[in-house]
Amino acid sequence: MNITLRQLRAIAALHKHGSVTRAAGELNVSPPAVTLQVKALEDQLGIVLVERSAGGMVLTQGGLVIADASSRIEAVLRESAATLAAIAGAERGEIRVGIISTAKYYAPRALAAFAEAHPGIDLRLIVGNRDEIIDGLMHHVVDLAIMGRPPTEMKVSADEIGDHPHVMIAQPGHRLAGVRNIDPSELNRETMLVREAGSGTRRLMEYYCAEANITPRIGMQIGSNETIKQSVMAGLGVSFISAHTVDAEVADGRLVLLDILGLPVVRQWFVVHLAERAMMPASEALLVFLRDHGGRFLPHAAMESLNRP
Repeated sequence: MNITLRQLRAIAALHKHGSVTRAAGELNVSPPAVTLQVKALEDQLGIVLVERSAGGMVLTQGGLVIADASSRIEAVLRESAATLAAIAGAERGEIRVGIISTAKYYAPRALAAFAEAHPGIDLRLIVGNRDEIIDGLMHHVVDLAIMGRPPTEMKVSADEIGDHPHVMIAQPGHRLAGVRNIDPSELNRETMLVREAGSGTRRLMEYYCAEANITPRIGMQIGSNETIKQSVMAGLGVSFISAHTVDAEVADGRLVLLDILGLPVVRQWFVVHLAERAMMPASEALLVFLRDHGGRFLPHAAMESLNRP
């Protein structure tokens, strides 16, 4: 097959944006050029790769196969460039780092410190929920991922970064604020604001409720930690959330942690990569940095508030 990188990138951009115009903008070409590349590839393969729908341009089953091949080829090209740079004795390369949305409250500081020490390495950040980052790993869009519980649906290597506590937050005027050793059954009288399905925080909250044998009323499902925090501050309910996402708000008194028995639930932060993929020098350097030094960038003020008199 005489498939070209331009054709593969046209399909990948259409898959990402669902629009010929936006795909052309990413590729720095004209919209007709994108259409021509797709048409040439369809003619060569003898199948339709892209269809128009009410929501925009969508890939057919064949188009999805090509998009997946494109992401894998791009990953191999990045790895080859990093290897050649290492052979030449230069510290260069690109790392696509996937971070779950909860990790954005500390991971950028760690990555900034790494970038300062390794100015020749280009970091590209991809932020999403747990399912989105796992999908990125699986399809070679993400080289390394910073996340909680490592995925089990594929073979990965995972190195610990540090503790990841999860807590229950409320507004300062809440009836349980300042109360010590609260029985979990008290939460049955509360409205719980929860993250969306696919979020690691949501899964851990459901696990905690099942273990504590409690059934709080689910008030709203919210896809953003920031919106959850604002909603709790407004008195719309309480929420089970990563302590690292509320460090600033607890420190300045806008939110409080409830001292509930069985909390915090402490998990770990990990840096994760596909076991089947060879580690390139740049990615290896970041993995070692996060494993050895990532823990010092984790926030601590929120957890310290539980130990105050």
